[in-house]
Amino acid sequence: MAGKKLVMHVDMDAFFASIEQHDHAEYRGKPLIVGGLSGRGVVSTCSYEARKYGVHSAMPIVRAKRLCPQGIYIEGNYRHYREVSAEIFAIFARYAPVVEPLSIDEAFLDLTGMELLMKSPRAYAEKLKREIKKKTGLVASVGLAPNKFLAKLASDLDKPDGLVIITEENKQKVLDPLPVSRIWGVGKKTAAVLQGMYIRTIGQLRRVPRENLAAKLGAHMADHLLQLAQGIDNREVAPREPAKSIGKEVTFPRDIHGDADVEKVLLALAEKVGYRLRKQALKGRTIQLKLRLGNFQTYTRSRTLYEATCYDEEIYQTARELYRGMHVQQGIRLLGISVSGFDDSGSMSLFHDEARKENLYAAIDKIKQRFGEQGITKAHLLKHDEV
Repeated sequence: MAGKKLVMHVDMDAFFASIEQHDHAEYRGKPLIVGGLSGRGVVSTCSYEARKYGVHSAMPIVRAKRLCPQGIYIEGNYRHYREVSAEIFAIFARYAPVVEPLSIDEAFLDLTGMELLMKSPRAYAEKLKREIKKKTGLVASVGLAPNKFLAKLASDLDKPDGLVIITEENKQKVLDPLPVSRIWGVGKKTAAVLQGMYIRTIGQLRRVPRENLAAKLGAHMADHLLQLAQGIDNREVAPREPAKSIGKEVTFPRDIHGDADVEKVLLALAEKVGYRLRKQALKGRTIQLKLRLGNFQTYTRSRTLYEATCYDEEIYQTARELYRGMHVQQGIRLLGISVSGFDDSGSMSLFHDEARKENLYAAIDKIKQRFGEQGITKAHLLKHDEV
């Protein structure tokens, strides 16, 4: 693979559940499910022991409990998971000049041109896996290939603790027997169309005339599928773009009613969003309120301020005014606040009130950094644990 494009995809196996099993001996070897435990919660991650019962990520917790009543169900410690993720991404940065995060537990690493620095791509991947295991106690699966599609596919072929290499020479041998659902963009609807054309494997798809596919799925989708079926993917590994918005939303176990309860939640959300903005030294001008009713109808309202802000009170007041302007009469299932339209100048206001406000929030944030986001909060939120 020397002299050619070389992409590595690293995927941490059952990340949240693996962290919990590493930290708690009593969870090891048992079906462990991490997720929201309310009636409306979903599975975030589950251990491989739980997967044997048919449990998987994004499954409603209620269904998971039916499939695996003997499982251990926990809500998880997401702050700790982010800390472990930061350790892992620090390792990635030492192994590749360009890292593209896909999520908290997986990333692409561009190794193109680094062949002279490694004994072999396999040895380099094994070294990375060993370092992750040594520093975190966790297991990763790795795929190596000439492009992103093949690298991500490879990392999923031999889980857990896998290491699969796909080359230009062996790519069709690997791809052809796989189901078409392995191709990016093939969801239930597309899979149903392909099945109606008696196309079940990538090899069968690769041999279908383009005009036949285009007639059923359109020219753009036909070209996309045929390229990937041939293992062609020209996208570059690129660092993730900065966040375009920062927000927080919450789904309630039971629909909430009444302005007082809604506004209490909005205040708690505004505190969290404001804190996260200040942690990233960001201010935004556009405040958006998201609201979902008990019948699943979803509404958004936004307002653009004259000056950018990162302050809880201004975010809250704007969100509250947006909510009051909607005149909601039904029960509310979900509330969310987000801030966008960032002004990254970072300049300190010369006005006395603004400077005093910045000093006040700096003091609040120091307490939160030490004791967590709940380290200091508005007094009437102390008994409110929905957010």
